[in-house]
Amino acid sequence: MNADEGQLNLDLALESLQDLLNDKRVPEQVRQSLAVDYAEVEEMLARMQQGQLHIAVFGRVSVGKSALLNALLGEKKFSTSPLHGETKTTQQGQWQEYESGNIFLIDTPGINEIDGEKREQLAKDVAVRAELVLFVVDGDLTDTEVQALKTISAQHRPIILVLNKIDRYQTHEKEALFNSLELHSSGLVDKRNIVGAAADPAEQFIIQLDEAGNETESSRKPAADVVQVRTRLWEILQTEGKTLSALNASLFAGQLSDQVGQRMIQARSEIGQKIIHSYCAAKGVAVAFNPVPVADLVAAAVVDVSMVVHLSKIFGLPLSKSEAGSLIKTIGAQMILLMGTVWAVHFVSSALKLGTTGLSAMATGGAQAAVAYYSTYIVGQATEQYLAQGKSWGEGGPKYVVREILDNLDRDSIMEQAKLDIKSRLSKA
Repeated sequence: MNADEGQLNLDLALESLQDLLNDKRVPEQVRQSLAVDYAEVEEMLARMQQGQLHIAVFGRVSVGKSALLNALLGEKKFSTSPLHGETKTTQQGQWQEYESGNIFLIDTPGINEIDGEKREQLAKDVAVRAELVLFVVDGDLTDTEVQALKTISAQHRPIILVLNKIDRYQTHEKEALFNSLELHSSGLVDKRNIVGAAADPAEQFIIQLDEAGNETESSRKPAADVVQVRTRLWEILQTEGKTLSALNASLFAGQLSDQVGQRMIQARSEIGQKIIHSYCAAKGVAVAFNPVPVADLVAAAVVDVSMVVHLSKIFGLPLSKSEAGSLIKTIGAQMILLMGTVWAVHFVSSALKLGTTGLSAMATGGAQAAVAYYSTYIVGQATEQYLAQGKSWGEGGPKYVVREILDNLDRDSIMEQAKLDIKSRLSKA
């Protein structure tokens, strides 16, 4: 990919992030519930504007992750120790050797020090915050490492698989290990991205003989060898750096956009349920004062029309009164078809009675009030599903939606709620 294409991808990603941050359609309560995610978008936007790229190192405890980063940096920025699990928290250092120095190397805790669920979350978090991942091993892949590789690969981040401590293996052993790594990481890691390193070579002991045959023992510490890692990193960053940054930003923006959409639907649904219950009670009270035949309950839908129009505004898909009336007729037709005349008669005969002190005048309207409440509740639930799917009934059509609502409703609990809501409204009238 040429530089112009990379810059174009980066510009598009920047625009996408800015649009996401400045979207006025997102309610404040949704923004607040996703405050951490929005802060990460702002941080990512700042990073992209400054041309920053983040490279994270990942792997088991004691495979030499920190040592590898120190060798790349040319200084001991990250803590290393022979003790098990030195790196306890995420650390980062700036790689000045690469062009403008806007490359940041990030160290992470060992993946085998935390349980499976937290390990998977760490892998996802690392992938989200980095454009590229250095996955470090010191031998063939373990089951834990394979699972972690799968998690990171699923986040669509490029992975460089680094076989560290190659100084400890003979030539034939290294060849066998590389072949095995290529086999076990197939489909997860590009074979060009499997490289070797000796980030912290083992001390070598040297025995010298003088002319008299006396032995002199000494030791030396070989220099770190990370040439393959550095070379492959440079190749990727030079050709794909801007595109990687754009890809990372676009993926994160897409994930956040999905979350925003889900939260908005959730928030609208919560508001919608309150609206539905309010209109159910209002219709129940109206019918209690002025009973009408069961067959006319759905048709006499002035309250229902107002409710549907109100819900449509909440979901940002406004309907006219005429459109709302047509929608109610569609739902009502399915209700009559599915519930049937026999069910309606049985339902009326067993409906709640409002025969409490001071309300005897409305007792004759109790059954109709209950049916009115119930029918409006079903209309409200069906309307909400219709709006949540973008003014669509989906593949199953309105009959499927209404049947699903009826099958999932606890009729007794709705009736009990109707009784409480209607009595409460009447007592205040």
